[in-house]
Amino acid sequence: MLGFYIFKYQYIPLAVFLVALNWIRTMALTYIRSVRNINFHEVIQIGGCRTFAVGGGKKKGGKGGAAGDGPKASTISKEVKASTVVGANILKDGADPKVLLDSEYPDWLWHLLDKRPALSELRRKNLESLPYDDLKRFVKLDTRARIKENNSVRAKN
Repeated sequence: MLGFYIFKYQYIPLAVFLVALNWIRTMALTYIRSVRNINFHEVIQIGGCRTFAVGGGKKKGGKGGAAGDGPKASTISKEVKASTVVGANILKDGADPKVLLDSEYPDWLWHLLDKRPALSELRRKNLESLPYDDLKRFVKLDTRARIKENNSVRAKN
């Protein structure tokens, strides 16, 4: 019988895992279908919007802050700045790491700053045809939006 170990000693048969995975997918799709029926424009009009205070201005006086506290010129040469990552050392007796060629870094590193679809874009798409990562992102963003709306409605009461 096929299966695998979870944690250290807990063996789960493959069939049980697949049934659980299918159940999770079914629950996610059921949740998405139930969210579709909510009219968010009505909820926003009823609940309103929560606002936050804007930060205060600069301090006029106080301790410290002499006239010479502005940015200081760097004493590190341009060659060192171009070949090392200055300030990235976290070890007490270590040295700053060297800058490597782009081909020496892992592939996933270059995708960290890719734009991901917003909740409004995901709502416009057909949820049954979304890839798993986008579906997971939709559920997370939608849950966050519902929690914020519920909190704002409760704060008004």
